[in-house]
Amino acid sequence: MALFSRKRKHPQHQGLSRFKAGLIAIVVLTALTYVGFTKVNPFANPYELKATFRSATNVKPRSPVRVAGVDVGEVKKVEALPEDGAAVVTMEIKDKGLPIHEDAQIAVRTRIFLEGNVFLDVRPGTPSAGVADSGATIPVQQTSTPVQLGEVLAVLQRDVRGDLRTLLDEYGRKALGGGGAEAFNRSIPFGEPAFKNTALASDATLGVQPTKDFQRLLRGQQRTFRALARKPEALKGLVTNLNITAGALAREDAALGASIPALRDLLRVANPALFSLNAALPSLRAFSVDALPGVRSSAPTLRASLPFIRQLRLLVRPSELRGLARDLREAIPDLALLNRRLIPFLGQARTLSSCQNEVFLPYINSEIPNPDEPKNNNQTVIKQLQRQFPGLSGESRTSDANGSFFHSSALPPTAAQERIRPAPPLDNGKTPPPHRPDVPCETQEAPNLNAPGGPASTFGTTASPDRRLDSVKPASKGEQLEAMNRLRKYLRDPKAQKRERRAAALRAGKARRR
Repeated sequence: MALFSRKRKHPQHQGLSRFKAGLIAIVVLTALTYVGFTKVNPFANPYELKATFRSATNVKPRSPVRVAGVDVGEVKKVEALPEDGAAVVTMEIKDKGLPIHEDAQIAVRTRIFLEGNVFLDVRPGTPSAGVADSGATIPVQQTSTPVQLGEVLAVLQRDVRGDLRTLLDEYGRKALGGGGAEAFNRSIPFGEPAFKNTALASDATLGVQPTKDFQRLLRGQQRTFRALARKPEALKGLVTNLNITAGALAREDAALGASIPALRDLLRVANPALFSLNAALPSLRAFSVDALPGVRSSAPTLRASLPFIRQLRLLVRPSELRGLARDLREAIPDLALLNRRLIPFLGQARTLSSCQNEVFLPYINSEIPNPDEPKNNNQTVIKQLQRQFPGLSGESRTSDANGSFFHSSALPPTAAQERIRPAPPLDNGKTPPPHRPDVPCETQEAPNLNAPGGPASTFGTTASPDRRLDSVKPASKGEQLEAMNRLRKYLRDPKAQKRERRAAALRAGKARRR
């Protein structure tokens, strides 16, 4: 039993052995060295973010992640999505790169000119979109990749390379040749103020509130592009029409070339105008702010006008106004011919209107002096002319009140009115007034009703020498028939009427030249 007996160890020999102590020391030193060099905190819970890219070329683990050019993390894993032809990149972002919002945008950027190392450029997004949780995935619509050199070479096919060669050759010979290079060198000093103004304009596009105005602009553009995307056929038509417009401009290359010197003069004149416009911008900005409520309230008006615009589009269909324009196109030559043929008629109408305005209207509005009848004195011609018709309508009856004839008789005046006016003309009416068809009516003198009358004559002295007219031989029946036949023949002969109108127009033209 002595073989199985053990000696009791002394208390000072209890504890770890040298081997175990050395092993523990090596493990602790290794862990401290790893943590010291890698700066990894095994007890930390890092923020992870995933992003989907159409192509993750040259993106690999440990590729840096930057926000505004500052390293805030690195890529941990790159996974392929064979069913979508895309890649998912998992990133680990430190606290100094947070927060990342749901509308963040991530782009793959190259760090050197030639293709090689890349980094992920993160734009954290806007606070209004909300903070993305750890493990969230940025969709492919919010990511972008750089254009690879191979893609550029794939685009530059034979025909494209030929066009590029032609462009460079024309640019070298036409743009830079003939003094173009010297002009370009002279324009370089003007680049600094131009770039400065461009920077100011770009900064102004952010609006008064950069965190809100530009986002509202982008949202408005998004709605506009969404509305355009609903009408792909209309977009195709827009591109086609743009191609037609560009072709029309290309056919006018000589005119475009001639407009370049005029453009130089325009730019010289436009500089003061731009200064004036710059001075007016503060007022315009204030007006824009005041007009915002009206612009916001215009949405119901625009919605209400949509049915009208829809009906207007239907109105210009080929079956409506467009078809009418096509049909009228055939009648336009006839209308042009009618316009040319209407010139003589319009000339006569103008002469008639001028005669009416210059001669006839002053005549009918003139006053008739009648000193013998005070109540009827200085009455206008238009009033005197219409007073005869009531009496005439009453007299146009026979004794049984039927028929179109009327009876008239002369009564001798009373003793107080033994003499009548007017007296006969000096030549007893033998000389008619002059007839001048070659003188336009518009140049004639209006009838003068204020001329003094002749001496009064005794009633019933028609046979007296001063009132007697030469007897006129009555026309025979044959002469009357012959005159009627001539008139009837004239009315039936268009050529005779045309000759008469031509002669009258010729006489009127000669009178106007006089």
